[in-house]
Amino acid sequence: MALLIGIAGVAVLVSHSFNLGDAPVDTLGAVALIVAAFSWSISTVLTKRLPLPESKPMSSAAQMLTGGVMLVFGAGLAGDFRGFRPGAVSFGAWAALAYLIVFGSIIGFTAYIWLLHHESPTKVGTYAYVNPVVAVLVGYFLGGEALGPRTVLGTMCVLVSVVLITRTGVRKPLEAAVVKAGR
Repeated sequence: MALLIGIAGVAVLVSHSFNLGDAPVDTLGAVALIVAAFSWSISTVLTKRLPLPESKPMSSAAQMLTGGVMLVFGAGLAGDFRGFRPGAVSFGAWAALAYLIVFGSIIGFTAYIWLLHHESPTKVGTYAYVNPVVAVLVGYFLGGEALGPRTVLGTMCVLVSVVLITRTGVRKPLEAAVVKAGR
C-alpha cells in the first residue's frame, strides 16, 4: 500500500490531467525518469542476488565504471560531443561536477551498496522517493522555483509513502506463513 501511495505521488507530479494550476511536466522526460527508476530497481534486486566482489567499494566502483562507459558510448552515439569545448565550461559547472563525482557517486553509491547488504531493498529504495522531495525544496529555497499545489500534493504522497515503508517491518517467510495460517 505504501508503495502505491508513493507511485501516486509521482503520478501527481508528472500528470497532465490534474489541473492544479501548475504547468505539466514534459512527458518524454517523465518517461525517461520512470525507465531509469525501473532499471535502478532491477539493478537493486540483482545486486542482492548476484555474486559481487566482497569489497563494497570495489563493487560500487565496478558498477559505476560500467555505467559511465555505457553513458559515454551513448552520448557519443547521440552526437553530444560535437561542438563541446571544455574551456567554455564555467568553473562553477566543473566544481559541481567534482562535487557530484565525489559525494553523489563515490561516497553516496558506496554507502548505498553497503546499506543494500544490511537492509531490505524496500527500505533502501526509499531514497528514490526522498531525493526528488529534497530537490524540490532546494529548488524552491535556493533556486527560486515555484512551489504549486501539484508539487505540494505529490510531495506529501511521497513523504507519507516513505514514512509507511520505513516504519513497516519486514516479515520473514516463516513468520508470514504463521500469520497467514492463523487467519
